[in-house]
Parts: sequence; C-alpha cells; structure tokens
Amino acid sequence: MRWWDIEPVLRLERELFPDDAWSKGMFWSELAHARGPGGTRRYVVAVEPAGDGTERLVGYAGLAAVGSTGDVQTIAVAADHWGTGLGASLLTDLLRHATAFECAELLLEVRVDNTRAQKLYLRFGFEPIGFRRGYYQPGNVDALVMRLADPASGIPGPDAVTPEAEAPAIRATPQAPEAPQAPEAPEAPGPEQGPHPHG
Repeated sequence: MRWWDIEPVLRLERELFPDDAWSKGMFWSELAHARGPGGTRRYVVAVEPAGDGTERLVGYAGLAAVGSTGDVQTIAVAADHWGTGLGASLLTDLLRHATAFECAELLLEVRVDNTRAQKLYLRFGFEPIGFRRGYYQPGNVDALVMRLADPASGIPGPDAVTPEAEAPAIRATPQAPEAPQAPEAPEAPGPEQGPHPHG
C-alpha cells in the first residue's frame, strides 16, 4: 500500500466497516511506520483490472510487529470477492511477513458475530484465547482474541489446494501514477483513535 492507495482504501473501509472505519490520518500513520529498515508495519492492497485500463482495489490487509509479537491490524475484502480465496491470500502475505519480522506469535481480534472470518483464521491455525468485552463500538460487540503460536506454521504449502489462483493480484509496491502530487500532511490520530484491528 502506498499513499495514493489511501483514497480507494478509505472507500472500501467505509463500505465494510461503517461504524468504526479508520480515518485517513490513521492509515497515514500506519504507512509512516512501514518505511525504511526499521519499519514495523506491512500493508498490502489487492487489485484487479477495471476494464478501462485502470485497476480496482478489492482488498487490503495490514500487520504490525512489536518485538516478537505481530498483530493483524486489518483484513478487508470487497463483498463481491468473498469466497474467492482473496482473504486467504492476504492473510498468507501477512504470515510471510510476520515470519520475516521474526514474530514468535501473531494475534488478532475478530467480532464474535463474524463467523466467516473466524473460520478463515481457524483454518490457518489461529486458536481462541479470550475475549475483549465491548471492544467494537458502537454496538458494544465483543471481540474474540485469537493467537497463532508460530506464524510460519500457518503459511500454506506449495501444494495447498485453494481458490487463490482466481483471486486478484496482491501488490505491495504498485506502479506510481503519472506525475504524482506530493501528499498533504497527514492528520495525526489522537490517542483515542489509534489504529484498532477490524474483525
């Protein structure tokens, strides 16, 4: 993900997470921590050809690494791509990079009522370890906390049979648009609106 992906990411973010969508400033902050040799974040986007020579963003995902612990910050897939294997492809990318960050464990939160996402995480070896009461607001929905003890163990083998071959391409370094404009200074997220995982 690069700065020019933020606007299409925000559109999908607001569509999928209308009650607790991240702000532009939150994405800017996360991308700032993904730069350079000391970067502690990994954010990717999934795109497909739109038919008019452009691309349509259909998914994105993010990982934060702090010491030996990684945290899946977000995974989002456009509704018309549910069931295509795109979520599995995005999660696989995060697992590979959690391994590269030398994370000994990977954590995530998921809404207790999001059984579709929970099934994906269970398939990759995540195990439920607890709850965060009233974590998702508004609505006071609990979060199920899940843990993968060894991120490398969740990476599918080369012979894994999944629908991922049909999924859109994931790219971490998209082609720059012609004559990109310098981005505006990001709005700094306040302490009460720091990034929180989606589930």
